[in-house]
Amino acid sequence: MAAKSLAACIFCKIIKGEIPSFKLVETELSFSFLDIGPLSKGHALIIPKHHAEKMHELPDEYLTDVLPIAKKIAVAQGLENYNILQNNGRIAHQEVPHVHFHVIPKPSESAEEGLVIGWPVQKLTKEELEQIYNDIKGKL
Repeated sequence: MAAKSLAACIFCKIIKGEIPSFKLVETELSFSFLDIGPLSKGHALIIPKHHAEKMHELPDEYLTDVLPIAKKIAVAQGLENYNILQNNGRIAHQEVPHVHFHVIPKPSESAEEGLVIGWPVQKLTKEELEQIYNDIKGKL
């Protein structure tokens, strides 16, 4: 499938070289670079060369290219602790409407660097879990 681009998209402009970046790895399908607003040193982004706002809109071949790049970036930095993050939609904290994956080093337990998150666990009954399971399973 031919890559789709959007003229106004900042990430599409980075891929085309219209906006400079600190490029790390580039493949036929993906482009990765250092984040200019990092949560920690070495925070990198991996962006598919096909413009899609959300992951479910992206052709699968672009998705299969991303994780090996994330692994290379983590290994190159010798990271022991890190997060791979991908957000879909504004309320899910997606700032740029182009699918992208973060490799975020977590050098210490400090809230001063790296990703800091809450995990609001939901209390569900077995019946509620079963209903959710059946709804999802029936659509797969």
